[in-house]
Amino acid sequence: MKSGKFFKRHSLKVGDRITNAAGLTLRETLFPLFLVTILYFLWGFAYGLLDTLNKHFQNTLGITRTRSSGLQAAYFGAYPLASLGYANWVLRKFGYRATFILGLTLYGIGALMMWPAGLKRSFGGFCGATFIIGSGLGTLETAANPYMAVTGPPKYAELRINLAQAVQAVGTVVGPVLGSYVFFKETGDSVDSLKTVQWVYLAIAIFVFCLAVVFYFAAIPEVTDADMAQQAEITHVGKQDGDKSFWKQSRMFHAAFAQFCYVGAQVAIAGYFINYVTETRGETSSALGAKFLAIAQGCFAVGRFTGSAIMRYVKPRKIFLLYLSGAIVFVAASITQRGNTGLAMLNMTLFFESVCFPTIVALGIRGLGKHTKRGAGWIVGGVVGGACVPPILARVADNRNSTAFAMIIPLMFFVMAYTYALAVNFVPSYRDPADKIGESDLGVAKDPDLDGSIDKSSLEKEKV
Repeated sequence: MKSGKFFKRHSLKVGDRITNAAGLTLRETLFPLFLVTILYFLWGFAYGLLDTLNKHFQNTLGITRTRSSGLQAAYFGAYPLASLGYANWVLRKFGYRATFILGLTLYGIGALMMWPAGLKRSFGGFCGATFIIGSGLGTLETAANPYMAVTGPPKYAELRINLAQAVQAVGTVVGPVLGSYVFFKETGDSVDSLKTVQWVYLAIAIFVFCLAVVFYFAAIPEVTDADMAQQAEITHVGKQDGDKSFWKQSRMFHAAFAQFCYVGAQVAIAGYFINYVTETRGETSSALGAKFLAIAQGCFAVGRFTGSAIMRYVKPRKIFLLYLSGAIVFVAASITQRGNTGLAMLNMTLFFESVCFPTIVALGIRGLGKHTKRGAGWIVGGVVGGACVPPILARVADNRNSTAFAMIIPLMFFVMAYTYALAVNFVPSYRDPADKIGESDLGVAKDPDLDGSIDKSSLEKEKV
């Protein structure tokens, strides 16, 4: 197969025109979705490293649990600036490919900044570099999540995004494993371990800069606001939702609130997982705790793969309700349990967390039509919960000297996110738009009103 089919020089600016990319078949979307899936692994890897570094920085740099939460605050605090600000502007003005390139560039710059932070042994420097990394990853998520949901048959939107997020979950497993076996195996919680961190982030920077070049030349299909408005009209939800003012999209704002609560709880649990294990399980070191975290993230990855498989046969909204219910039950049990039982409860919590984030994104943008890109920015912006909830858990843990007791905080936020799971399953105004698009055969069987393939002009070499 000729490489010119996938790589060529063309303009970054797409414009708001119908490209029919939202009606591509599964086969036609394989290459672009494969390329975007690589991005999911990158931010899963970065997130996995973050959870591992959190505990080790407490020991290496001599900081409290509350102060160490600054890493999560820096990482996730950057997300709304991207998803509601510059990244969303670039996405709407130029398109998905330009946003991917911007995100990768910011990610690479942040990774390079880890080097001077390590040399100075500065926790503030690490937080600053993490903020830039979070800006880059927030930019990537602003584009990648809606891209996965809208590129190809809408019937399989949740399946596509959950499979991609499963790859992200694999990255979260690799991160703790690397931290346990590479960063801290020989050096322990010593300052020497920071030197290894520097080299790993340098390698990451080189890789993401190279990937940015690949995206510049990659001929990936662009899905415009006009495409999404057309899709909403074809699936008969356009007049119900897509034609409304953006500020009247109550379903979307509820999804963004649920994302805030869910991500806040998820990040709080993962960020203090090692603290929980070392406190509640006798003779457990931080390095061993990192290995347990890798196992828990493995459960998270398994949950995403199994959840994606079940979605092939069961409506995603029902899987979402079931999984979030399981997360609530098991995190509640972890508050009172100790030892291996408590560890098992958190493992099960991560298993059931797995499908929630991507499914909220996919369900939340359904039926938004021309507001899809903007709405996706708000839902991804809900990730800022990851900056807000961990400090609350950390303060409770410091005050009560018990991370186990502090798990009551993520439990409360899970319950608040549960309101959206209930609404999308039992409230008709939420349920019907999701079901109408989910039952559409657009892209599965060629629609006679569409030519069935991407607008060739969008992939031709354009003169800038």
